[in-house]
Amino acid sequence: MAATPILLLGAGRMGGALIRGWSRVGAYAPADLIIKDPHPSDEARAAEAAGARLNPGDEALAEARTLLLAVKPQTWREAAAAIAPRLHADAVIVSIAAGVRGADITQAFGGRRAARVMPTTGVAIAKGVASIFAEDASARAAAHALFDPVATTADIEDEAQMDAAVGVSGSAPAYLYAFIEALEAAGERQGLAAETARTLARATIVSAAALTAIRLRPEVREYGIFCHRSAELGHQRMLAALEVEPLLDLGLRLGEGTGALLALPIVRAASRLLGEVASLEDVLSGRL
Repeated sequence: MAATPILLLGAGRMGGALIRGWSRVGAYAPADLIIKDPHPSDEARAAEAAGARLNPGDEALAEARTLLLAVKPQTWREAAAAIAPRLHADAVIVSIAAGVRGADITQAFGGRRAARVMPTTGVAIAKGVASIFAEDASARAAAHALFDPVATTADIEDEAQMDAAVGVSGSAPAYLYAFIEALEAAGERQGLAAETARTLARATIVSAAALTAIRLRPEVREYGIFCHRSAELGHQRMLAALEVEPLLDLGLRLGEGTGALLALPIVRAASRLLGEVASLEDVLSGRL
């Protein structure tokens, strides 16, 4: 766990995503946060309502033991100049400002230890990806403490490789989204209804992603819903590799997306049974 209080210098898109992610997994309580932002986001105001300090007086800044630099790259020097004299001498700086070198951050903050992190906005749902670089071991540890609860993290040993890391984890999702949209459009051109094409395309990507995710972090298997076993050999091998049993095994040559369509009513019924139905009488009376 990072040393608290944590000062968020900027709580816009990425800072707000981190606030949501930390809250989602219970990593840091709102009371652990000090937020400094002239234009507070909805996430910042929600955190304030839950106990965070939003734009407090300068004397509160000296309490921070970890500072997350989340301002726009073009304004970071101005922000650092205003904050650095008010920070505790032992505060660690963790920067998510794109393209700003670690050495420059350390210099601007009076020689304090610094780490660079390039995260994705998936941290908002605790499914982000973050590349971390720091020459100082304690700064690297602080960065991991902030991002490990909400992201898959990777250490970058050479700062010059941060741009390559961003290219893989930061820019690549845009191409994946474009591919999914193209897959949906192709299905529609072949005569599928728009909603069907959308479900098939997205469920197919999710199925392939599940295999990758489980190999990377086996514990996520417990959160998957595996819909059916296709007669297609490739699909059977994927389920075997995942070491899971699907809900349905109908001997049909169906893709992953079609299996999701078949299983969805079962999952919905099970959810209602668990959350809404109190007795067998409810089921027999048709209230399910």
